[in-house]
Amino acid sequence: MGNKKIMLITGTRKGIGKYLAEYYTGNGYQVIGCSRGVIDFKMDNYQHFRLDVSDELSVKKMFIEIRKKYGRLDVLINNAGIASMNHSLLTPISTARKILDTNVIGNFIFSREAAKLMKINRFGRIVNFASFAVPFKLEGEAIYAASKAGVITLTEILSREYADFGITVNSVSPPAVQTDLIRGVPKIKMQKLLQRQAIHRYGEPQEISNVIDFIIKPESEMLTGQSIYLGGV
Repeated sequence: MGNKKIMLITGTRKGIGKYLAEYYTGNGYQVIGCSRGVIDFKMDNYQHFRLDVSDELSVKKMFIEIRKKYGRLDVLINNAGIASMNHSLLTPISTARKILDTNVIGNFIFSREAAKLMKINRFGRIVNFASFAVPFKLEGEAIYAASKAGVITLTEILSREYADFGITVNSVSPPAVQTDLIRGVPKIKMQKLLQRQAIHRYGEPQEISNVIDFIIKPESEMLTGQSIYLGGV
């Protein structure tokens, strides 16, 4: 692959994940993506795996293939995540487990396996996706917010564990972006949420990639263990 940098993005079938795959392939990266569902697109410099991010065996097999084919990994973006906006009294345990498995366990497995590969070259950038649901203490999102609080804590601890390997770990909390994740939320609820942000509007995907660009630069090696909230909390 020459000097081309290798990036892995989870949850690339649609939404922000798909945008990031398109953005970074267009900026010279070899991008590897994954999703549970089938993708409906093709792009140059892109390889896709179909798997559940919380399935440890499938994830390990994917990393074996990445190591064989590319021999390195420079950037991991843990974008995959699911939410369920229900009152806690109406949230079944099956939904709670699915959210925790995807958002916390999946994030942990990918970070761990990525770090094993990154430390070979003593360089790596891990970017996790957290959420403003944590500082806002959003009602109706108890399990989702708890899962993202777990992501923030993982970010802080892994940043310390991986620092000696030249790997930074940071989290980004996107503002409200008009994707499938919020499409079913009543407009009045979204307007109330936007009013709680310091900047009272929906965010754009390019505003997220702008922050990720800064985090993953080689010059950003002193930035680690941080959580950046876009939109302002």
